[in-house]
This record gives sequence, C-alpha cells and structure tokens, in this order.
Amino acid sequence: MIRKLLLTLSTLALTMAAGAFAVEPIRIGTAQSLSGSLTEFGTNQVRGLQMWVGDVTPRGELLGRPVELVHYDDASDPATSAELYRKLIEQDKVDLLIGPYSSDITMAASQVAEEHDFPMLTLGASADAIWNQGFRNIVGLDTPSTRYMDIAIESAVAQGAQTMALVYGETDFTRDVVPGVHSKAKELGLQIVLDESASDLDAIPAMARRLAKANADVIMVIAYIEGAVDLVKALKQSGAIPKMLVFGVAASLAEFGQMLPEDAEGVTGVTQWLRGIRLPGAQDFAYRYRKLYGYNPGAYAALGYSGGQVIEAAVRLAGTTDHAGVRDQLHSMTFNSLLGIYKVDADGRQVGKSNYLLQWQGKDRRLVKPDVLAESTLVYPIAF
Repeated sequence: MIRKLLLTLSTLALTMAAGAFAVEPIRIGTAQSLSGSLTEFGTNQVRGLQMWVGDVTPRGELLGRPVELVHYDDASDPATSAELYRKLIEQDKVDLLIGPYSSDITMAASQVAEEHDFPMLTLGASADAIWNQGFRNIVGLDTPSTRYMDIAIESAVAQGAQTMALVYGETDFTRDVVPGVHSKAKELGLQIVLDESASDLDAIPAMARRLAKANADVIMVIAYIEGAVDLVKALKQSGAIPKMLVFGVAASLAEFGQMLPEDAEGVTGVTQWLRGIRLPGAQDFAYRYRKLYGYNPGAYAALGYSGGQVIEAAVRLAGTTDHAGVRDQLHSMTFNSLLGIYKVDADGRQVGKSNYLLQWQGKDRRLVKPDVLAESTLVYPIAF
C-alpha cells in the first residue's frame, strides 16, 4: 500500500514538474490570400513562412521556445483581412504579426495592428500610402512602390530607349507606382508618349491598338496576371513592335509563362527575388523549397521566408517578444535576409534593397539586372 502511494506521488510530482517546465510557443499570426484572385501570391507567402518555421528548431528554437504559425485565409478581401487580424490579436493572442499580400489588403490590416499598438512586418505590400499614415507599428519588407520600376527604366535607358508607353490598373499599388515611374523617366530623359489607366479588361484590344500606334521603344504595364496575359495576346495581334515589354508584378510569376507558353519569350518583369539570383542562401532555399512543395519558388515564397528571418532576427536582438523591444529592432536593425538587405526609414519604409529585373528566355525566368547578380544577359531589342 505504501509502495503504491509512493509511486502515485512520484508520478504526480513528475507530471507537475513537466507542466511547470512546459514552454509556451511563440505564436506568429498572419492572414494570407489562400482563395480568390490573389491565391498564388498568398499561398506562396504562407509556404515560405511555414518553411522558415520548420528551420527555426534546428537553430535552437527562438529564445528557447518553439515557434507556431497561426494563419487564416483572407479570401483576397481587405475587409476580411481586417477582421482576421483583429481575431489574431484579440482571440488567438498571438505574439507577433506578419502582414498579408497586396497593398490594398495591407492598408486594412495595418489599421487594426496600429489600433492595438501591435508591430506588424508587411510582406508583399509596397504602396507609399501605407507608410504615409504615420503609424509606428508597420514596417515593410517589399521595395516601396515609388521605386518599384526604377531598375526597368534604368535598364531601358542604358540600352538606348528614348520613348515609353505606360499602362496601369487602378489600385493603391499602381496609384503609387505611376508617380515614381514619371519621376524616374523624367530624371533619365525617357519620354512618355502614352500614359493611360486600364480598369476594364474588355477594353484591352482597343488599348493594344493604341499602344501599337504609339510605337514606343518601351511598353510598361503595371497590372496583375489576368490583364497582363490578355494584353500580351492583344499586342501580338495588334502588330506592336516594342523593343522592350516590361510588367510590374505579373511577369515575375511562373503562371505568366504557363499561360503564354510561346508569347512570354523576351518579356521582362520586375521582381523582388528569383531563384537564380547570386545572393547567399538563394540556391539552398530554392532546392529545399522545390523538394518540399514540388515546384520552384518565386519571389512571394522568398518574401514569406524572409519575413520569418526578419522577425527572428528582431526577436533575437531584442531578447524578448515584448512589442516595444521587437518594434525598436524592426525600426533600427540592418539584416541580410534571403531577399537582400533589410533596413527601413523612420516611417517603416524599406530602403535597404531595390528590385531586380527578370526576362523570359527559353520558357524560363532569368535574372538579367543588376549585372552583379545576373544569371543571364538582357535581350534588347526583343523579337516581338
């Protein structure tokens, strides 16, 4: 009887001790577009984040605690995103936040984070309107929209381009990108001969005809995937012969080449990252991502993984998940992530890196600018 009682007490003591030493995970909250029009972007950002979570434990966890990713589907909708970030903060009690994809959705989420004085690292969002709100809790990983297309304009001018036609959709992102394009083109002496917004997909054939008539050296299009694919097809039919056709966002996606198996050749795009880039860790990340998910990663997977790296660095430097400490590090630190240098200005705007230029060559995306990181040479003029 006494032996049985002692065994029971020993078991109880061990159970209590295990409970006393149980370590609560650091919970990272995010909402991403896993359905709706932005599914490809959100899915890849989540997968990049999940891969980072899987890499934290072999590095000794984070402050001795495991990391847990709590994520939801915002259905590519700003209002839904705002509700989910409120849930992450108020109900799920997450420790830290990582932002969604797209400037429009991030605007909605950022207001919830700031309302709760909760630091949030944004991923695929670059509209200057986000950083012009005067919020102290929102810091960005993506290149700001006012500098988003700089590398494309610089590359075109270096090749001898003198004229450009500009077409863009109507979003928070494009409303900020376009003034930056105007400014850089004026600075470098590139004349804009056509400057139009195109919000109606049904108007694309007529737009293509106007672009062909403008006969500019460069056609620049700031649009998402649906409009971009339709416009390339319409341009082919219109008889346009640009020396350079460049897209913001759309041409960086693998889906762009899949939807345009032949017509993508020679098209250039601006991207935050490409697997062939000559940056530390890029090849290892690309190999492991493909092994894990069955396809090559693009910029948005790299954004997700880099977001995890930046949060990890901020927490390690702060030595805590306390919001004030993490916020201070996110604002002050300089960190070499998978994307390149992370550094923000006083408003939280990314200033450490610029975008890169890719070109579709031989049915694949090749990094062509800047030269120091390029894996291939920019073809100019293209055989359109």
